Amino acid sequence: MSPYVLALLTCSLGLGTTLTLSGSHWLLAWIGLEINTLAIIPLMTQNHHPRAIEAAIKYFLIQAGAAAVLLFAGMTNTYLTGQWGIQQDAHPLPITIITLALALKLGLAPLHSWVPEVFQGLNLTTGLILATWQKLAPLALLIQIQPSNSPLLIFIGLASTLIGGWGGLNQTQLRKILAYSSTAQLGWMILVLQFAPSLTTLAILVYITAATTTFLTLKLTKATSINMLAISWAKAPALVALTPLVLLSLAGLPPMTGFMPKWLILQELSKQELAPTATLAALTALLSLYYYLRLTYALTLTMFPNNLAGTLPWRLPSRQLTLLLACLAITSISLLPLTPAGLTLVSP
Repeated sequence: MSPYVLALLTCSLGLGTTLTLSGSHWLLAWIGLEINTLAIIPLMTQNHHPRAIEAAIKYFLIQAGAAAVLLFAGMTNTYLTGQWGIQQDAHPLPITIITLALALKLGLAPLHSWVPEVFQGLNLTTGLILATWQKLAPLALLIQIQPSNSPLLIFIGLASTLIGGWGGLNQTQLRKILAYSSTAQLGWMILVLQFAPSLTTLAILVYITAATTTFLTLKLTKATSINMLAISWAKAPALVALTPLVLLSLAGLPPMTGFMPKWLILQELSKQELAPTATLAALTALLSLYYYLRLTYALTLTMFPNNLAGTLPWRLPSRQLTLLLACLAITSISLLPLTPAGLTLVSP
């Protein structure tokens, strides 16, 4: 792909997200989401592989359908209330429809089935954009409207954490595992969204840091399946030694950074007298922990039976920039002591 086209598409992604984040008008938010969708489609198809084309078509159809429902709900809300404002009082019916449309865009359960199939057809760079940047605009809309339909959001959040953990148990492809991981992590954010939006912001920032580290590490080692992780140690020994800690941070184990948002979310749910919900969420996190431990086991305790080809890369100088990746890895692991500072940063 031409560098000029790549720069144009990247700027379009930024423009679409910025329009949605800064706008207070439903039509402007819809335009921002559409710009985002149209900008990432060429990035998905840049490899000209049949799976990439299939993934791009599936993604386009899902996002176009969700955007159409979102626009219909926004127009319905305007008809019922006489206003286009996002943060103004809205009718419960269109707000419920908008919540479901945004859940489809985000890949939340039970509207999640497109996520692993789309991730599997993409390269790791585009998958990283889809798992992180593309989540910002719909999540920002959910935070702005703050739907008061508590049972719906709690159901979507619990279903996402459950299916995100359950779906990844039998997977051997890393992109599908990361897709289910994305669904599970978003479920935690949705659970606390209506009670403490600042915790949702903190959770998405921590997830973006850990997910970026994981995707870039897999790209550096060219690993796409669990079996390929067994020879990744020879390509970047120090980085691969840190990667299991990053995966455990994604799982939310202390004393990693990923424990911070889950701990605070469980605390907030308990304050809202939702102790059963908090208990179920903590139990569903154990499902995700299982496949994170599978990846950790493949990275640290297995060795490929024939390493003659695998031991060569560390002898050659690497031309890939790993400073940013190393900084992200350390950030994903060691920021738990800064929890009070993180809360101050995201609190209004």
